[in-house]
Amino acid sequence: MDISIDFTKSAQENAQDYFGMSKKARKKAEGAEKSVKELREELKKEEGKGEEKKEMKRLVEREWYEKFNWFFTSNGMLAIGGRSAQQNELINSKYFVSNDLFFHADVFGASVVILKEGAGSAREIHEEVAQFAACYSSAWENGSSAASVYCLKREQITKSTGKGSLGTGSFLMEGEREWFRNMPLELAAFAEHADEADAIKMAPLKTALRSGLKRYLVLRPGNTKKSDAAKFISKKLGYADIDYIMQHLPAGSFSLKEA
Repeated sequence: MDISIDFTKSAQENAQDYFGMSKKARKKAEGAEKSVKELREELKKEEGKGEEKKEMKRLVEREWYEKFNWFFTSNGMLAIGGRSAQQNELINSKYFVSNDLFFHADVFGASVVILKEGAGSAREIHEEVAQFAACYSSAWENGSSAASVYCLKREQITKSTGKGSLGTGSFLMEGEREWFRNMPLELAAFAEHADEADAIKMAPLKTALRSGLKRYLVLRPGNTKKSDAAKFISKKLGYADIDYIMQHLPAGSFSLKEA
């Protein structure tokens, strides 16, 4: 290492200069070390956030049918229902195929509910889907206790008439219908597996009873507003995503109790 000496200064003055420079250098080194330490801590935090984001993404992954109202019948068949006129239209055009069944409450303003591969299934299964269709209709919002529902096959539903096409969410129905009179407006909200963050489900009460569920909430039309009902369900079932619950509740107010 080269050492520079100022010959205009005394040895003591040169020594003091070097002491001052070493002190500054030491402070710089300490500062650099602190900056490196802070940078490392910041990197660890960012890595943690990345893992957290990955975990959150994993938790919110949904099945294709979860964008609709949906449930599985007591014998494991999938039923889906539109949450809007646009979704009713989408279900009819994309997801309603041969061997499916079409359910609709006999009121103005109702979800189109499709029982996938439902043709040939038992009437008791049809009753479950009919109750679901009754719940997701304007009958719930109007505070009714029951609604009648009809069922048709794929070939009985069309979009065209002799005068042109029908509006969004409207369909032309032909032929004899299978009727389900005065289906009670009753839903069950439950979590099949308490350790699964994504396990909350809505189903008609008939399905819950036939499936032998041990713990669930019974939902009926009532006086509790939708947002408060969602919070109650969230608390009772230990499910944090209140928005998801809100999306899958019928329009209107609620009465809730534990079964």
